[in-house]
Amino acid sequence: MPALPGKSPQEVKDCILNGYNTNAVNPHDEYSMNRPAHILLVEDNRMDVELTLDAFREARLGNSVQVARNGQEALAYLQGAGTYADRNQFPLPDIILLDLKMPGIDGFEVLRRAKAMPGIKRIPVIILTSSKDEGDRALSYDCGANSYLVKPVSFEGFLKVVKEVQDYWVVLNVGPPKEEPS
Repeated sequence: MPALPGKSPQEVKDCILNGYNTNAVNPHDEYSMNRPAHILLVEDNRMDVELTLDAFREARLGNSVQVARNGQEALAYLQGAGTYADRNQFPLPDIILLDLKMPGIDGFEVLRRAKAMPGIKRIPVIILTSSKDEGDRALSYDCGANSYLVKPVSFEGFLKVVKEVQDYWVVLNVGPPKEEPS
C-alpha cells in the first residue's frame, strides 16, 4: 500500500478501492477524495467503448465515465456546448482517455484544441490507442499528451491497464492547480 502524507493506510485503501482522489486536503475541494474522478473517454469504436466500460465495472472502480464517440463530440463536451451545457450532468473531466484514429476530427486535433483551451488545458490527457507507431507517439507528446498507452489485446490486459490508470492518475498523481480565470 502506498504511503501518502496525511492519509492513514485505511484511507488510502478506501480511496483506491472506490476510485477517489487521495490528494485532496479540503473535503469541499473539487478534487476531494469524497467523490469519484470524472473520466471522459473519447473513442469511436463501439467494441472498444464496451471493453473499456466493462473493465471499469469489473475493476469495481467508482469513477464516472462519460463517452464521446468522436472528436467533434469530445470538443463539444469539453466546451460545455449544446447537449453538454449542463455541468452538473456533464462535469469537466479529471482525466481524458483519448483515442487517436477517429474519422473527422481525430485525436491529435482534439488534443491540440484541448491543450489550447483555458480551464481545460491542464486536464491530463492519456492517449489510449492501438497505434504503436513512433510518429504517433511523438506527435501525441508534442501536442501535449500526458501519457501514451497502447491498448492491450486481451480483456485481462485491458483490465490491468484500467487499474493502473486508476492507481496512478486518480490516486497517486497530484494534479495541476486549477487555472485562474483571466
